[in-house]
Amino acid sequence: MTPFKETAIALFPLTSHVLPGGRMKLRIFEQRYIRMVKESLAEQKSFGICMLDPKGQTENNSHILPIGTLVNVVDFESLPDGMLGITVAGEQLFEIKSVNSEKDGLHRGQVILKEEWSSSPVSDQDVLLQQRLQEVFEAYPEISQMYPETRFDDEPWICQRWLEILPLEPEKKQELLANQQTQPVKDFIRQLVE
Repeated sequence: MTPFKETAIALFPLTSHVLPGGRMKLRIFEQRYIRMVKESLAEQKSFGICMLDPKGQTENNSHILPIGTLVNVVDFESLPDGMLGITVAGEQLFEIKSVNSEKDGLHRGQVILKEEWSSSPVSDQDVLLQQRLQEVFEAYPEISQMYPETRFDDEPWICQRWLEILPLEPEKKQELLANQQTQPVKDFIRQLVE
């Protein structure tokens, strides 16, 4: 999909988040989301994972924050408890323009896809961000197992992994994701990991 094209997608609001280049395991048990996954697989169509706003209202869908990630299902399994387990890969950021709720409660959003952060090698100044992230991956095998391929030499990939794992308020993540460049994100992360 090209940037700036408006499109309609199913939305899956969560407290955790995945960003472009990221992966996430999900446990699907609500009927509306089982339907969403079936549609996604049958039609080879992406859906959107978006962040929840704890201050928002479900009645007017203001509990769904505007910046989310288009994802594709890359693996699925039947879990020991009988639930559906899926692994999704983040593809591209989007901004929600409007949200509608269907009869079963599944949300669909009119979204505009955002431009990707331009890829650039890690500068000498940012080697620490790279090293600390590698340390996190080594310390937490459950994270590193999600990534058959890592891109520790790619600045946007490093920034996006940090934004996924750091325990930030949703509003702060939204503010950082609204940037068109990685510099403000790097400056913020550097303050936390130095």
